[in-house]
Amino acid sequence: MDYAHTALIVIDLQNDYFPGGKYPLWHTETVLDNCVAAIARAQVLGMPVILVQHVADSSKGLAPFFNAGSEGVAIHPRILAAAPQAPVVVKQAADSFYQTTLQATLAELGSRKLLICGMMTQNCVTHTALSPAATQYEVAVLADCCTTVDQMLHAIALNALSIRVALPTVAQALA
Repeated sequence: MDYAHTALIVIDLQNDYFPGGKYPLWHTETVLDNCVAAIARAQVLGMPVILVQHVADSSKGLAPFFNAGSEGVAIHPRILAAAPQAPVVVKQAADSFYQTTLQATLAELGSRKLLICGMMTQNCVTHTALSPAATQYEVAVLADCCTTVDQMLHAIALNALSIRVALPTVAQALA
């Protein structure tokens, strides 16, 4: 794999999705550990890391979670500690490319391949991987670095993605 032209995109590992947050997901601690390991391995390989943070659109009123200024909207501290220099792309839609700086950031980095991980598998991960803007990249989703509300929905989402993108584990993608 051409690591210098591959970017690791870490989507929405934010406090509201963890225990104590407003919408805790299934399997979060394992996914967090796997994402931290993926970031560490990417850095060893010279692969850029990009963090994506969802912030609710305040013009639509108070959202159930990810409200600006809340503790829940913050990127998990272990992710920030693992990638303190990573650019942060802020989004307000499921597609991390939609009305964000992601495409410009990837162009600046010279990225041609994307490794995507994050939360929620069936929503932001899938919408980003299948975005019209993603068609110019070779895209893979790190299957062991994603989660959602429960195991069944996660499995359904990965199965649906499997016909469009590769689904390696961290060990397979970053060997």
